This record gives sequence, structure tokens and C-alpha cells, in this order.
Amino acid sequence: MLRDSLRTLIAGSKPGTRLPSVRSLQQDHRVSPNSVQRVLRELAVEGLVDVRPGAGSFVATAAPPRAPADTSWQESVLGSRIPPELTRTLDLWRIPGSDVIRLKGGYLDNELLPRAALDAAMTRAIKRTPSWGRYPIEGSEDLRRWFAAEIDGVHASEVIVTAGGQSALSVAIRALVRPGEPVIVESPTYTGTIAIARSHGADVIPVPTDSDGIRTDLLADAIDRTGSRLVVLQTAFANPSGVTLSRARRDEVLALAQQHSLFVLEDDYARYLGIDHEPPPPLISQDRSGHVVHVRSLSKPVGPGLRVAALCARGPALARLRAAKTLDDFYVSGPIQETAVEFLNSPAWPRHNQMVRRTLGERRDALLAAMTRLLPHVDIPQVPHGGLHLWVALPTGVDDRDVAAAAYAEGVLVGEGTPWFPAGFDHSHLRLTFGETPAPMITEAVTRLARVLPPG
Repeated sequence: MLRDSLRTLIAGSKPGTRLPSVRSLQQDHRVSPNSVQRVLRELAVEGLVDVRPGAGSFVATAAPPRAPADTSWQESVLGSRIPPELTRTLDLWRIPGSDVIRLKGGYLDNELLPRAALDAAMTRAIKRTPSWGRYPIEGSEDLRRWFAAEIDGVHASEVIVTAGGQSALSVAIRALVRPGEPVIVESPTYTGTIAIARSHGADVIPVPTDSDGIRTDLLADAIDRTGSRLVVLQTAFANPSGVTLSRARRDEVLALAQQHSLFVLEDDYARYLGIDHEPPPPLISQDRSGHVVHVRSLSKPVGPGLRVAALCARGPALARLRAAKTLDDFYVSGPIQETAVEFLNSPAWPRHNQMVRRTLGERRDALLAAMTRLLPHVDIPQVPHGGLHLWVALPTGVDDRDVAAAAYAEGVLVGEGTPWFPAGFDHSHLRLTFGETPAPMITEAVTRLARVLPPG
């Protein structure tokens, strides 16, 4: 392998030694010039290679050692440690060693990304449009029209393009509630929502869910008790539970929103990740009074590098959201928006999405089969009909933190359930992600997990 060969050569050479030419490396390793240049760039980023245009590539000269900076003054200035919910969110990005199998994460793995189609889309976009110029705050008109056509009942003028779903959630929560006000969320729910709400100074109020979604009897009580004017819901294939809000509960949520002048922030992250069937229409399609603010992201179904999402609203809330987004970044990068437009309007998008759904189904089924065979005493409350995750309940008396630590020692990374509960008291669940791991490796991962969860 070229990369390993160059590392070995560098390790045995003196600083300043000239490396073989691109042509020589290409011929010796039978790779393209682009592959050689990519490897050299990667090694340069690591500080192993100096690339000198017109002269060649050389073994890097070690930088003189620097005395460590004295930053002790920052402790008293910054105050308390990073909030635990933010630490848990950052932990989702943890990359284990190559010998560790991931059953934890939140995106498609590299094997499923439409890299060639996205590269081609970006090439076309840059040639076709002046995408390096200034863009409307609300986003590309073509991209807003595409989202509007996809979201029932939404007009392009009601769409704001954001840099991914996380950004959309942050903008919406900051715009719709004031610091110190209550925000109602499902329990369990996406840990990023909890972290965002608390980072904006909101008081997070959890309401339990069941197999039909958020319990509207308890939601009504929470609204009466707290006076909250915002509830955040995942209405399809919720993360982490996999639950889809039932038809009856949808009607009840909208009735409560109208009765109490409440905003419903609908995080539709898994709209294009259905496995067994399409999810029901978004909640915003039933709303004509501006109660529902809708988020639709492309980062999950396409790839984490496509940081594009739609934030949809009506009335004065739309103007408030627009102003809040302007404080963040003015507008999403033009080349990214135009690449999204090119990709989404090409035959590559439906082909890719069909492949993703089929593969997710294969991986989910592999995980379910392995869990049933190797861990029959672990309860699966809900078989997800879409999304990326399986939510499991551990046997009585088993702590998720202990299981996660023991599993990691066995070479498998699993998600503790505790961070997904706003109150943080429930230690009896695991979130197992099947979206980032091929089916054969999923079976091996469960085999390793079974070693630390023997039958009770």
C-alpha cells in the first residue's frame, strides 16, 4: 500500500531527504497520480512530508520543541466544566481503534456515501453557477423550491436553508424561547436537542414516550404545569427509540398546540431512512396556523459532509428564525447548496436513497437476528421501521455504563442509554447503531457484546 510504503521510507530517512517523484510512485505502486498526490497531502497534514511546488516532496524537518504554554489562568475565567450533556454529544464523534467495531454513531458509514455522484454534482455546480458569490440569507431559490416540493403544505418562501439539522435546531430553539424558559422534549430523545436547549439557558422538561410516541396525557399536564411554549418532537423513527408518532397522537399534539398557543419543533431527521415503509406525512402538513416549525436534514440520508437542511415556518416566527440564523453564519456556503441542488435533481439521488434503505434493512435485520440468537434475555421494546438505531432494555440490575465499558474492552463500541434521558437517571438501556457497520461485522459485534452480557 502506498501510504504504508511511504511511512516506512520516511521513518528510515533523514529530515530533508527527497522522496521519489509522483511519476515514480505511480509506476511502482500502480496507482493514479491523484492517488499519489492525495497520500502526500495527508502525510503533509500529519507533519511527515514537506511538499514544495516545483521542487518535489521531502521528509519533513522536525520542528524545534516548544515550551508548554501556561494557560492555568483560564480555569478561573471559564468556571465550571463542560456541561455533561454537551460532553455526551461530543462523545458521539469518538472514533475507536481499527480493531473496535462500532455499534455507536449517527451517520451512514463511508461505504454508503455517494461520493462519485457528489463529486460530479459539485463539478457541474461550480461550472454552471457563480457559486462563490454572496447568497440570499434564506438560501438558494432552487434548493428552497426542492425542499418545498418535498414537504407537504410548505411553500418555498417558508423555507430557510441551514448548515445541517443541528444548526436548524439551535437556531429554532434560540429564536422561539428565552433563557430560563421551559422547553418540553420527549424522553428519551436526541441528546443533541438536550444539549442545545440547555446551552441556550432553557429549562428542559422531559415527557415520557411509549410505542405511539410522546404521551399526550402527560404532555398536557407538562404544558399546564410549566407554561412552556415549545415542544420538540421527532415524529418519524425517533432517535433513539425508533418510535413513530401515531395518527391519534398527531391530532392530539396539534390540538394541544392550538389550545395553548404552543410551537411544535418537528425534527424530521429520518424522513429518507424508511426501511419497511414510508413514514407518515410530516406534522407541518396538517398545520395551517403556524404552530409547527419543521426541520428536514440531508446529512443523514446523503452524507455528513453535505451540511444542508431546511428550517420551515410561517408568520412572524419565520422572520424571527431568519434573524436568528443571520447571527450564526449569514448563509450556507454557495458551492454546498448548488452541489445539493445538482445531486437532488439527478437520477443519482433516488438510486442512492433506494440503496441506503435496502442496506439499512439488511443491517437492521442482521442486528435483530444476532440479538435474538445471542442475547434473547435483552428486551427490544420496538422494532424500528426506519432510522439508524435499535433501542434495547437491559436485564434488571444491569447498568448501561458498566456494559459499555466492558463491551469496549471486548472490542465493540455501544451507546449508553443514559444520555438520551433528559433527567439522566435511567441506566437500563443501550442504543445500538446499525447504520455505520456492515452486516457481517454487526454479527461479530453482538457476539462480543454477548460475552459481557451472559444470560441472567
